Amino acid sequence: MLGTIVNIIAIILGTLLGIFIKKGIKEKYKNTIIDGIGLSVAIIGITGAVETNNIILVIGSIVVGSIIGELIDIDLKLENLGDRLEQKFGKGDSNFSKGFVTASLVFVIGAMAIVGSLESGLSGNHETLFAKSILDGVMSVIFASTLGIGVAFSVFPVFIYQGSITLLANLVKDVLTPEVITEMSAVGGILILAIGINILGIKKIKVANMLPAIFVPIIYLALTNII
Repeated sequence: MLGTIVNIIAIILGTLLGIFIKKGIKEKYKNTIIDGIGLSVAIIGITGAVETNNIILVIGSIVVGSIIGELIDIDLKLENLGDRLEQKFGKGDSNFSKGFVTASLVFVIGAMAIVGSLESGLSGNHETLFAKSILDGVMSVIFASTLGIGVAFSVFPVFIYQGSITLLANLVKDVLTPEVITEMSAVGGILILAIGINILGIKKIKVANMLPAIFVPIIYLALTNII
């Protein structure tokens, strides 16, 4: 769990630094900074999405995952959680919920979270999660400088997601093959692109309701190997 703990500390420290920097950023610059963040996140998503070796599987995963997500309405539940946290810890911060949801999705989605957590649990190798910690720390500074303290609370989804994979690594190592991780990452890349579109204000996409799509490649490839 060391890698995940370091990751969490990096996010918290990055958020605190971002909040400190926020005080020195004039209001007129914030919209431009947010646009820059949105474009950067979109590029990260595109880079991940093009790694796929099976575009039909990716499209199918998005469709099936979106249907499941809409039935559960993950987006509404995540927004409600963000609102409850805002009432307790972020009074007066209108961007609290947005910061929490955006940072949670960005930090959880991606290959490094999966691969790093597996390595951490299987061999005690935390290097990938340490590298992710640096990236997440930098992103935390940027997010918090415009979206505020809500970014810090993304550590809870990160801890649950990465911690679970680390603890269950021996059980899921045969399922999370390189092929599966590649397709999961490609689906995740599309979701990260959607986050970038949300940040840019182009369209409101319920990214959280698409989260089940990440796990569809596991089921599909597992079934095809059995058959």
